[in-house]
Amino acid sequence: MRRQALVIGLGQFGMSLARSLVNKGFEVLTVDINDERLAHAHAFAETLQFDATDIDALARVAPERRDVCICAIGDEDREASIICTALLRQLNARRIVARASDDVHARILQLVGATEVVNPERDFGERYAMRLLSDQVIGELHLGSGLVLAEIEVPEIFASKTLKELKLPNRFSVTVVATKLRTEMSVRPPGPETVLSRGDIMLVVGTRDDVTKLLRVI
Repeated sequence: MRRQALVIGLGQFGMSLARSLVNKGFEVLTVDINDERLAHAHAFAETLQFDATDIDALARVAPERRDVCICAIGDEDREASIICTALLRQLNARRIVARASDDVHARILQLVGATEVVNPERDFGERYAMRLLSDQVIGELHLGSGLVLAEIEVPEIFASKTLKELKLPNRFSVTVVATKLRTEMSVRPPGPETVLSRGDIMLVVGTRDDVTKLLRVI
């Protein structure tokens, strides 16, 4: 059975997210009060037009049966995003992802029932800043609880050294959880005696601040 997602709010973020979920095999229902936005989504997802702050209308799309419900209503209507998130919780949605525009908004969304809160603009800025900090950064994934998984090309100063010699957990509070060749998709579990080679990729887990400290020395 295909996984089901409900995406409410079809601004740039909501539209992009809905399209990506469809491409990943989700059955996506998109909702917006604006018929022009829905027209753009109609080509790739099921669409409905209604006010997501109306509990009766929202109940009719059965959020409790969806694998994930995303409130992607943008900064143009914070009140609606808060009400929609609260109603999704009231209707027993299992996983509620809500879009926030700042820390205060994020805190309110958590208080009314969001299980996850995202800030696309801030998250993009932080990821891009890390890419600018070092040419060695290939990619980054936010893991939650303040942790990130960074995909970093092994720098020259780490080449031909073992993880035991580098002592990255002691020096930077980061852990290398896997390594791989740039030309391969598969990853290899590392051990203390794993020797790093220039051009290989190391997957590092730590807080964003700790990974940033590592990048400053390479």
